[in-house]
Amino acid sequence: MRKAIIIEDEKPAARRLKRIVEEHGFEVIEMLHSVNQAVEWFENNKHPDLIFLDIQLADGLSFDIFDNVDIKSPIIFTTAYDHYALKAFKHNSIDYLLKPIDEDELAASIKKYNSLNSNDIGLEISKLKTLLFESKSYKERFSIFLGSSIKILEVVDIELIYSNDRATYAFTQHSKNLLMEGSLEQVFEQLNPKQFFKVNRKFVINFNGIAEIIAYSNSRLQIKMKNYKEEEIVVSRERVKDFKDWIN
Repeated sequence: MRKAIIIEDEKPAARRLKRIVEEHGFEVIEMLHSVNQAVEWFENNKHPDLIFLDIQLADGLSFDIFDNVDIKSPIIFTTAYDHYALKAFKHNSIDYLLKPIDEDELAASIKKYNSLNSNDIGLEISKLKTLLFESKSYKERFSIFLGSSIKILEVVDIELIYSNDRATYAFTQHSKNLLMEGSLEQVFEQLNPKQFFKVNRKFVINFNGIAEIIAYSNSRLQIKMKNYKEEEIVVSRERVKDFKDWIN
């Protein structure tokens, strides 16, 4: 029997989803409720045939899971928020369902999964990513508030973006701590992924700002930037493969 897991922080919703999924021929082998639980589970278990994944979990956005674990399983996202759709389709998504989950829509999503073999799933995900990247326009500049004045920050001038104490800052050659509006994830979503890469939970770097890449412990990589020297930047182990693909 095909295996599935459900990652959902609302337990009644998780139980209802489990019932529906099992009616369609899957064995739900685990129900997880947080980012940390999911990371630990994926690190210690064989990944399932299909994942049902809520986006907003008790301890953060489920996208944080992908910064820690390399997940190959196809995913059906279940969420109350439609503005995460683009982000979802970057992470092995074959469908995106809005809450409250309609049983007919869920059945259609599972039927879609059933119609795909492993090669088809990879191709489907690849096609969706290509279409999304080609259709989306990315930020060329941000407005930064400095006291009572507004500074225009050109994206090409940003060497890196980092989070600190729940705030997000841009670093340029001439300005170190420019406070930006939104979380690191929200800012990253507005940048061209061909130019910017999220190396870990704290840093997003500009390809043009890289000075040196150094082998680091536990199969990780350390990044030396041209101007930023304040803190060590290390590509998380789970992101190393994607980073190597990105720089090539």
